[in-house]
Amino acid sequence: MHALEPKIIIALNYGQFVITETVIFGWITAAAIAVLALWMAKGLKRLPTKKQAVAELIVEFMYDMTQKTMGAHNIRFAPYIGTIFLFLLLGNSLGLFGLRPITADVNMTFALALMTFYLIHYGSIRAMGLKGKLKHMCEPVPFMLPLNILEAITKPVSLGFRLFGNILAGVVVMGLLFTALGGLSNMLSLKIPIFQAVLPLPAGLFFDLFHPMVQAYVFTMLTMVFISLEIVVHGDKEGEHHS
Repeated sequence: MHALEPKIIIALNYGQFVITETVIFGWITAAAIAVLALWMAKGLKRLPTKKQAVAELIVEFMYDMTQKTMGAHNIRFAPYIGTIFLFLLLGNSLGLFGLRPITADVNMTFALALMTFYLIHYGSIRAMGLKGKLKHMCEPVPFMLPLNILEAITKPVSLGFRLFGNILAGVVVMGLLFTALGGLSNMLSLKIPIFQAVLPLPAGLFFDLFHPMVQAYVFTMLTMVFISLEIVVHGDKEGEHHS
């Protein structure tokens, strides 16, 4: 069971406060995105260079995806959506470098889901007002309030568990595959673990590259859908008024 948990890098106060590899890799991932963004935004020109053209393409893609999914009046969420997508894309793909993906830790996925939870209700309160939000939570009849509150809580919980489960499954499968192939190499008395070096490549490309991309996209899309549903459906024209 402990093999599935992230390694503790620093333990303070007799283990009551710990810093795991998830925290370290999370900071490294965030720093890498920040440095890359600053580098690509440096020296902008009217006639874009290749670097600037790539940056503009990424930004345009994020804004276009946000507008198509959430509507033009929610375009203000594009910076957050773009950031969370890039963070997940890199964080999910750390297996390519022999590292544990940060989203294989349930603490990380729930932290991301809580941010989505905040934006969902921040957006709906901004669209409907506090009274309108409370009124909506009591629809269609007042005694539905507890169920509506439960539904609001389960959205980020399911979002966090879904991402965690899918990424952790990839980590487990790759771990079992390497262990099994290592045992096969030992059984055949091979000096070079050729099975571990060659056979896992197709599985590695799927679980460390394609699968992380899909999960980052799905989490981002669900985030946009959950936010826009609260604003567009329940906020109705009020949401457009605040755009």
